[in-house]
Amino acid sequence: MSKKDKNNDIEKEQVVDAAQTETVEAEAQQETQEEAETLTVEEKLQEELKQEKDKFLRIFAEFENYKKRTSKERVELFKTASQDVMVSMLPVLDDFERALTHIEDDKEAEELRKGVLLIYQKLINTLEQKGLKVVKVEKGDVFNADNHEAITQVPAPTDDMKGKIIDVIEKGYVLGEKVIRFPKVVIGQ
Repeated sequence: MSKKDKNNDIEKEQVVDAAQTETVEAEAQQETQEEAETLTVEEKLQEELKQEKDKFLRIFAEFENYKKRTSKERVELFKTASQDVMVSMLPVLDDFERALTHIEDDKEAEELRKGVLLIYQKLINTLEQKGLKVVKVEKGDVFNADNHEAITQVPAPTDDMKGKIIDVIEKGYVLGEKVIRFPKVVIGQ
């Protein structure tokens, strides 16, 4: 073999080696890409799972808030439903109280007074069980525009009664925490 042939064989071997190296490198690169694609598919699935979990948690929290809100609205609805009934019963209470004060003066109607008082007490107890309470106001209390409704002003009998309640014309009532009728009072001037 001549030198030239040897050089050609070496070149051929180098070309074959280079081709084999390129093939090996290409295969390795292809495997890396496949692994990267596999990882990206797994990563994509992980990301989708994470997004779905977040979406689920948000919807769950929104549903819990909805349940709380509707429950609160239902309680408020029951309170306001009874408020209408209570407000319509207040004039009946006022009439009972007027009848009792008028009957107390009449000595002959003692049995009638006992019967009316019994019915009045039953009505008061029933309404109190449903949350109705009388606003406590007495003569001599300081007038507060936030808690009382002034009907009129009269000259104060004494100087210390100026700006204070002289007389209570109509009782005030509270249903739960809400005032449904302010007490109507006369104040000293």
